[in-house]
Amino acid sequence: MPKTFQRDRFFWVVALQTAIVNFYLGGFGPAQSLLRADQGTSLTVAGLHGAALGIASIAAGYANPHLAHKFGRAKSQWIGLTIFALGLLMFIISPPVILTLPATLVAGFGVSIVINTMLTSMSHRYGKAAEVAIPQANGVSSVGFIMGTGLIGTVAIIYPSFWRLGLLLALPAVAILMYVGREKERESHVPDEGGPQSGKMSPKFWLAWFGFVACISSEFATSFWASALLKDRIGSTAAISTVAVVAYGVGLAIGRWYGGHLLSKIKLDNQLFILIGLQFAGFVTFWFSHSMLLSLLSLVVVGIGISMQFALSAIRMVGFSDGRPDLAVGRSSLGAGVAIAGAPFLLGFLGDNFGISRAYIMVPVLIAIAFILIKLTPSHNVKA
Repeated sequence: MPKTFQRDRFFWVVALQTAIVNFYLGGFGPAQSLLRADQGTSLTVAGLHGAALGIASIAAGYANPHLAHKFGRAKSQWIGLTIFALGLLMFIISPPVILTLPATLVAGFGVSIVINTMLTSMSHRYGKAAEVAIPQANGVSSVGFIMGTGLIGTVAIIYPSFWRLGLLLALPAVAILMYVGREKERESHVPDEGGPQSGKMSPKFWLAWFGFVACISSEFATSFWASALLKDRIGSTAAISTVAVVAYGVGLAIGRWYGGHLLSKIKLDNQLFILIGLQFAGFVTFWFSHSMLLSLLSLVVVGIGISMQFALSAIRMVGFSDGRPDLAVGRSSLGAGVAIAGAPFLLGFLGDNFGISRAYIMVPVLIAIAFILIKLTPSHNVKA
């Protein structure tokens, strides 16, 4: 199948589902400095919110094949979006850290279910063209990420005590999309008599899995603590640093929307090598920069480099799954959970003990690990 597809109703509904949850991630991740200031916690304690997202992703990974089996992929997406909305409301109305942590856990579970089912449903619908379709859907979701980052940072500048209220916009968006986009006929599903997809994965799958974990770890370490590094290097306020991370989201959106077409004639593994190289170049520039303008430009490059790594790495794992996409994506969610739980927390812990600038050295280490593991597990995809 050629790497072309039709952006139909299915594409836009699924893309907008992921845009809504990315609005939350875009506002929540970079706002860790704001949350830490509100709650009076250390970098390590604030990093526990990333750990909560990670644990939620692990739980969603175990749940994914069972939900897909019982309800089907279409209904599972709406279930995930509903759970996300509940967790988000809990977070907004629960100021202390003892309550924001479980709220983050609930919201994160819903986020992961939405993203997991997006991967499997688009892979099933578009086949080979998923290499373009999934990054473009993520490109749409990046608009949500940018809006979340920009809005939360702007509210924090104007009304510092009410920055969480900016996240409320996601709730009517969920309600409207459910009303307009839901097609109950498409959700009809008969569970497979063989039960949920199961079984052991090959060693090649697990090497690709560890490469995926390294990619996601570097992504979330950057997303959660780039504002802290900006604040440390440039001396800007927490609110301004949060807004500045919009540059990272812009890079994500550009890479996800245009990357699939620009790289469509290149083998999947080589696409990843190009993107990892861009990420490394942008990160090194960002890490050494003491200029706001240069930092913003380098964050755009970092975003472009990271933009398609999640989608392409997940597609590689589906290819190594011996025809068990729901199980493969469930395992990818476990990997994402390990990355999301571990990377921001570890970086926060290192930041408390060695300073955020030195702690950020872990990111190029993760980039190198991802490069090596992709090299060790060639997918043998041919050119389109």
